[in-house]
Amino acid sequence: MADLIKRHNGIGMTSQRTRARMVERLREQGIRDEAVLLAMNSVPRHIFIDEALASRAYDDVSLPIGFGQTISNPKIVARMLELLNQQGELGHVLEVGTGCGYQAAVLSRIAREVYSVERIAPLLAKARVSLKELRIHNVKLRHADGNLGFREGAPFDGIVMAAAATQVPKALLEQLAVGGKMVLPLGGQEQQLCVIERDERGYVETIMDAVKFVPLVPGIN
Repeated sequence: MADLIKRHNGIGMTSQRTRARMVERLREQGIRDEAVLLAMNSVPRHIFIDEALASRAYDDVSLPIGFGQTISNPKIVARMLELLNQQGELGHVLEVGTGCGYQAAVLSRIAREVYSVERIAPLLAKARVSLKELRIHNVKLRHADGNLGFREGAPFDGIVMAAAATQVPKALLEQLAVGGKMVLPLGGQEQQLCVIERDERGYVETIMDAVKFVPLVPGIN
């Protein structure tokens, strides 16, 4: 138990003090949602990446997590969740692309229930271990094609995608609740963050920042 607490708290470049500096940097970069900042301050990012890269866990960079995938840099995680959380009351949320599980862990602090799908089985297994280690119980994981969403959990108040699509998957649009919001990267070589809001009349799309994500791939591995 003592070793587990030590691992969570971190030392040196993985310490709580380093995490607090990351949060202050996010504030300086324009992140204003205190719920998101508090969540990111509470989740030890270093436990979601390989130990060899742990000293860079709180730098403003994306890092490899294996299988050609990455953990997004802290600023883009904060930006996407801030856009998703603008109403301030997230109930059911779907994450497409669990990856290492870090964003799901942050989401678990600001949403009542998180559903997350991942197409790469070994990544999902590692994420499951990390979330269990943090005693996070409001995240449901599934090995599935992200293009298909998580129909059993729908409709969702929010959907966030951690991979870039060239067009919005129809299943995800259908699973977004009226009054809900989806945040996702759209594009191929050139990508932009997109916010899609659903109302009684349909969908409203707003283009935001330029971003760079791994592509959304169909099927499962």
